[in-house]
Amino acid sequence: QVQLVESGGGLVQAGGSLSLSCAASGIIFTIGDMEWYRQRPGKQRELVATISSGGDTNYADSVKGRFTISRDNGKKMVYLQMNSLKPEDTAVYYCAIPRMTTNRGPLYNTWGQGTQVTVSS
Repeated sequence: QVQLVESGGGLVQAGGSLSLSCAASGIIFTIGDMEWYRQRPGKQRELVATISSGGDTNYADSVKGRFTISRDNGKKMVYLQMNSLKPEDTAVYYCAIPRMTTNRGPLYNTWGQGTQVTVSS
């Protein structure tokens, strides 16, 4: 059974930094894009950053220049380094993998359980 588990959330003051990690477990052969989403209070879930299997990255305008997504294909992990955090970054952060291949075939739209990030002013 494939699972995504996030870690690294917490409480930080505005201007501070946090690093999130997401580990994929299970019998996984290949992973395509890896993504970070967030859901702020009272808002819809939004895409924060994407990294392709080749390392190409894309970011939401609201986090460009402050957040960095990276991945370790060997460890099946994706990371989100968040700097210069603002109170409006407060959200539950989720990692997601749109497509991967496993011992049971392709698997689509796999999500982690989320990790809370709270930025105090």
